[in-house]
Amino acid sequence: MIKKLFLLLILLISGPVFAEQQKPLLVVLDWFINPNHAPLFVAEQEGFFKQQGLDVKFISPADPSEGNKMVAAGKADIAISYAPSLVHHVVNGMPVMRFATLVDKPLNCLVVLKNSNIHTLADLKNKKIASNGVSTDRALLNTMLKSAGLGLKDVDLINVRFDLTQALLAHKIDGFTGGARNFEPIEVEQAGQEVRLFYPEKYGFPMYDELIFVANKKNINDPKLTKFTLALKQGVKYLRKYPIASWKKFAVNHPELNNELNEKAWVLSVPYFATDPAKLDKKRYQKLGEYMQKNALISYVPKLADYAK
Repeated sequence: MIKKLFLLLILLISGPVFAEQQKPLLVVLDWFINPNHAPLFVAEQEGFFKQQGLDVKFISPADPSEGNKMVAAGKADIAISYAPSLVHHVVNGMPVMRFATLVDKPLNCLVVLKNSNIHTLADLKNKKIASNGVSTDRALLNTMLKSAGLGLKDVDLINVRFDLTQALLAHKIDGFTGGARNFEPIEVEQAGQEVRLFYPEKYGFPMYDELIFVANKKNINDPKLTKFTLALKQGVKYLRKYPIASWKKFAVNHPELNNELNEKAWVLSVPYFATDPAKLDKKRYQKLGEYMQKNALISYVPKLADYAK
């Protein structure tokens, strides 16, 4: 009888702890599953998350901005975001913080067709340029244009949302920003066209981390985040060592994404992933904040300790 009561007591005490351990870690992606997320799915398929005692569940949002909102509202644990977006959200009072980096280099670029008459940024005058409507994209384009003595007033801005590639191929636009240099150019080339790329960091836009992980500020010291980052680092290391093998396993697990475009993008994306996701380049974030304030994207430069660790 005493033994039974003892076992019952143990179950009552350990029950909530066990339940907490089994609670999935909800990670909101920035868009549908794609090669930019490769280290995450490598960590999943190779069991690195499980080795850290984590049950990770990925959510593909209907809009890239949803992740930050879900984390801020406590509806998700982690979200993939963009460094410029994070700074903007923090200035506007959103309680989110960066704790790790996925892609530590810019992916955004200006894409034009190689057979067009656009050879330099100066050739963009009076051309139709599209973006996905994000305010930082307008600032990025304006900065690039300034390097050629132009401004936004010198181009015809068109918002085609996320239909960038098709708009370019249909000649509805002459170029676009907001696409990733490891994806949209491949898509255009597969349609039989060559592209010319202009990289914003070469024309005045500050270097920044393209994709980062954020969590709610009140949970920023949760040990699960450290475990997640360690598994992510293992995923990057494995991916760099076995890019083709990891792709083949991913393709089996996600047959709907098994095509030539994603395979090429997967391999091309490998060099862009941060080898040390926990590393924070403080000077880079400071310069980004100063740039955003100078270009009226934010009203003040927040303290780094308030939004990144």
